[in-house]
Amino acid sequence: MKLDVISDNKIFRRIYGKGKSFVSPFLVSYFLPSNSGKIRYGITASKKVGGAVSRNRARRIIKEAFRLLAEEYSLAGSGTGCDVIFVARAKTAQIKMPVLKRALYKHLSEANIIKRP
Repeated sequence: MKLDVISDNKIFRRIYGKGKSFVSPFLVSYFLPSNSGKIRYGITASKKVGGAVSRNRARRIIKEAFRLLAEEYSLAGSGTGCDVIFVARAKTAQIKMPVLKRALYKHLSEANIIKRP
């Protein structure tokens, strides 16, 4: 399963402006429904997160947690399209991946991308 990556700044700005956001101490998520039928995602980490090593770690664990959840709940084949942006916060680089995965699951279920059992 392949998830598409958003890299265009124009799309990021549109999602920030029109999307719905969810906040936790580790992560901010923005969701905007789309007609593409695909789930596209982008990850950002500002210098507030830390140096380059901390920012890269934060991006890596967000990416892996999202990949695991997408695989577990088969998000890419769900038929409904959505654009997602994850913004790392200062605590993101210090936490373990299962903790972030729980926060990410909560955001995805609140946005109705994952249906709770």
